[in-house]
Amino acid sequence: MTSIDTSSALTTTTASASRSTASQAGINADFDTFLQMLTTQLQNQDPLNPMESTEFAVQLATFSTVEQATKTNQLLAAMSSQMNLSAMADLAGWVGKEARAAMDVTLGDAPITFFASPVAEADSTLLVIRNSNDELVASLPVTADNETFVWDGRNAAGEALPAGRYSAWVEAYSNGDQISSERAQVYAEVIEARGGTDETVMVFTGGIEVAASEVTALRAP
Repeated sequence: MTSIDTSSALTTTTASASRSTASQAGINADFDTFLQMLTTQLQNQDPLNPMESTEFAVQLATFSTVEQATKTNQLLAAMSSQMNLSAMADLAGWVGKEARAAMDVTLGDAPITFFASPVAEADSTLLVIRNSNDELVASLPVTADNETFVWDGRNAAGEALPAGRYSAWVEAYSNGDQISSERAQVYAEVIEARGGTDETVMVFTGGIEVAASEVTALRAP
């Protein structure tokens, strides 16, 4: 198990630095070109009808504004990258622990305990299990006032289902009408903290990925 892919993070940081350096070199080159063009304009203007000095000042100020805005964007991007790496490093401490989230589960030999908030208006509740092909494999009645539902890995006929990836939904009904359906939460072991485009992603047993912000609880295994 690994908490952070160090070489990957280093490669990403190095690549960002290279892009920043190349971009800064491009800005400097553009600014030099602008000054050369401005100098050429001054050298070749009509002495009897010279351009107003304010026009040159406006051009220079405009280019300077664009340059500063570009530098600001680069600085913000660099800060964002460092913050993402810092967040991933902090969450690396989760590796080896069990995190709770609304996600798929990996069925093994042991029963699985699901969690869901009870719906006060419901007069009946079902725990609906689907396989990786989104096929219904089990539908279990549960009490509406219970927050934990245990599934033994069997279908409605009592047959043991093969190991693999499954999803569970808690469906609440009132007077025969479905009033809610939400993904059941479950605990699973965190095996990796992976940097994503927007935020750190937690990887669980079976390759299941969940954004760190979607984790609602953490416990020792």
